[in-house]
Amino acid sequence: MLKGIYHSLTERKRQHKKSFAVLVDPDKVNDSNLDELVSLAVEAGVDYFLVGGSLVISNYLDEAVQLIKKNCNIPVILFPGSPSQVSKYADALLYLSLISGRNPELLIGQHVISAPVVKQSGLEIMPTGYMVIDGGAPTTVSYISNASPLPSDKNEIAMCTAMAGEMLGMKLIYMDAGSGAKRAISESMIEKVAGCIDIPLIIGGGITNPEKAYLNCKAGADVIVVGNAIEKDASLIKEIAAAIKSVPVKVVV
Repeated sequence: MLKGIYHSLTERKRQHKKSFAVLVDPDKVNDSNLDELVSLAVEAGVDYFLVGGSLVISNYLDEAVQLIKKNCNIPVILFPGSPSQVSKYADALLYLSLISGRNPELLIGQHVISAPVVKQSGLEIMPTGYMVIDGGAPTTVSYISNASPLPSDKNEIAMCTAMAGEMLGMKLIYMDAGSGAKRAISESMIEKVAGCIDIPLIIGGGITNPEKAYLNCKAGADVIVVGNAIEKDASLIKEIAAAIKSVPVKVVV
């Protein structure tokens, strides 16, 4: 079930190349502004689209994925907030297990229910250890998950959680401060976590400018995810993409 997209993520990590993923919430886009977003993403050299959200109350998921696929070759990865957020038109799915919380439903319960549908979807399934970090404000993800986020100043807890996720078989670690976070994840926490795992590390939530994206990459993030800031100002795509691509690439011997 692990195929092309995961291989590209691990290869980019091996080569110390940083990736930029634009997060699209189907509840917040329509044909017109999604068209514009895709054009900007292609022009900026965005590496991935993540599609999904904590709620997704509209029926626009399939249409959004199809529109992106029709207009570009950028891979589309589902970022589901619930088991119902599956679209056969996407390329891959982050099979999220909330390892930072103690809610059994989001650790394994919903996965048991969704397993037959996910298996039959034909999507590339990427088991992902999902860690919600306190971003200084209540976010939709923390409310929906009914789980306390990890304290933003407890780097060791984040490190041990990520290590446990990797040893339990997760293929990716996704640390998220949540949509609209007042405070992004610190570089010191990213550095601590990146230094103790060998799988790709995804960072999202509260990244509102190119400088923060660059610093997160320097600290050890492999993939930077930006959604909320781009919803407010789509032109940020070009600036953030340029910042991520400007991170020096270490020579692999």
